[in-house]
Amino acid sequence: MQERSSFLIVANRLPVDRVGESEWRRSPGGLVTAIAPVMQRRDGAWLGWHGAADEKLEPFDYDGMHLIPIPLSALEVERYYEGFSNATLWPLYHDVVATPVYSRVLWDAYRRVNERFAQAAAEAADEGAVVWVQDYQLQLVPAMLRRLRPDLRIGFFLHIPFPPAELFCQLPWRREILEGLLGADLVGFQRPGGASNFIRLSRRLLGLPHQKNEIHVDGRVVRAQAFPISVDFGEYDNLVRRPEVIARAKEIRAELGDPDHVLLGVDRLDYTKGIGQRLKAFGELLAEGTIQPGEAVFVQIATPSRERVEEYRRLRNDIELSVGRINGEHGILGMQPVQYLHQSYTRQELAALYLAADVMVVTPLRDGMNLVAKEYIACHHDLRGALVLSEFAGAADELKHAFLVNPYDVDGLKRAMVAGMRATPHELARRMRFLRRRVSTYDVNRWAGEFLSALERPSTVQPLASAG
Repeated sequence: MQERSSFLIVANRLPVDRVGESEWRRSPGGLVTAIAPVMQRRDGAWLGWHGAADEKLEPFDYDGMHLIPIPLSALEVERYYEGFSNATLWPLYHDVVATPVYSRVLWDAYRRVNERFAQAAAEAADEGAVVWVQDYQLQLVPAMLRRLRPDLRIGFFLHIPFPPAELFCQLPWRREILEGLLGADLVGFQRPGGASNFIRLSRRLLGLPHQKNEIHVDGRVVRAQAFPISVDFGEYDNLVRRPEVIARAKEIRAELGDPDHVLLGVDRLDYTKGIGQRLKAFGELLAEGTIQPGEAVFVQIATPSRERVEEYRRLRNDIELSVGRINGEHGILGMQPVQYLHQSYTRQELAALYLAADVMVVTPLRDGMNLVAKEYIACHHDLRGALVLSEFAGAADELKHAFLVNPYDVDGLKRAMVAGMRATPHELARRMRFLRRRVSTYDVNRWAGEFLSALERPSTVQPLASAG
C-alpha cells in the first residue's frame, strides 16, 4: 500500500523533464511555479505522464514533490494525446480554427486513459483529500474519481477556452464531457464567458438547474467560476534586474543591427497563435514604405510543437515560406527584417528578449489566457515597451491598456503595430504602469490561492432535492 497524500495534482504531464538517462529537472511554466510550493506545504503528490511512451516508472521524489508517473503506450500517445486531445478537443475549443477530427477510436482511447488517471488518483489520495485536476486532456477524470472516492474534494481547471453551445454541440460525446466535468466540486475557467457557456450547456443538454454560478446535480452543488491564471511576477521582475540579463538584452539589439524598433513574437508553433497574420501585417508595412528596411526588425520565436501532426508540419512550412518571401523582397545586405527562430529558449534568454523588445506582438486567433503577454509586462520595470494584444486572448479582459486588436483585421493589426512603435515615452509609461499594477497584484500565487480557497470553501447554497 503506497503512502497517501492529502493534496493531489492530476495533470497530463509531470512537472519534470528528463535530462539524460536518469536525471530530472523542473519543467518551465507558470503552473509548476504556482503549485510546487503548495504541494511542499501540504504533503502533496503529482500524477502525470513522464513523457516517454511504453515505459513504466515507479513513483519518485523530486524537489520536495512526490511524483507518480502514469504510463502511456505509443498507441495511446497517438490516439489519446495527439488524437482526441489535440486533433478533436483543441481545435473545437479554439473556435474551429482547424477542423476537428471526430473518431470513435480516438474517443475510446481518451476514455481509457482518463480511467487510468482516475484509478491512480483514487489510490493515491488520503481520506478527504483535495484533488486538483488540470486541463482538457482529463475532462472525464472528475466524475470517474467521484464514483471511486466520493469522500474527496475535487477541483478542475481548464487552461484553454471553453466554447459556446454552437461549437460544443458538434461533439458527439458532448454529454459525457459535461458529465465528466460535473464530477468536480469546482470547475474553473480562464474567462467568465467560459463559465457561462458551461452553465448554459449543463442546463440545455442535461436539464440541470442552476442558481447564478452554482449547478445542482445529484444532490450536490457544482460551482463554475473564472480564475484568470497569471505568471510569477516577482521572478521575472527580479530576473531582468540582473546585470547579465541587462547586458544580454543590449547584446541582442546590437546583433539585430541596433534598429529603431524591435518587434517580438514568442509562441508555441500552433495555428491558433496568429503568427501568419502578424507576419503578413509586418510585410505589408514594409511593402507600403510605412517602415523602412533597417528601421524595424521583427523577431519571431516559434517553439517546436506537435511535430508529428500533419497540420503542424504544414503550418511550419507556411510560416517559413512567408518569412523567406518578406526577407527576399525587403532585406538588405547584413539586415533581414524578420528573424525567425524555430527553437526553445531558457527563461533567462526569454527575459533578455522581452527586455530588448520595443513592441511585443501577441495576436492569437483564440487563446485561453496567453502568459507571454504577462511575462513581457513583468519584465518592463523601466516602463518602456508596447504590448499589441489580440482581443481574443483571455489576457485582454485584464490588460485593457494594451494596444488591443482584432488579429483577423490585417489593417487594424498594422495600425496597432505602428501605434506601438510611434507612441511617446510618456504614453508608453502610462500604459505600462497600469499593466504592471494588474499583473503584479494578480500573480500566479494569487491565482492558485484563490482557486484552492474556493474549492475548500463549502457552498452556501443548499442542493435542490431533485436535479431533474
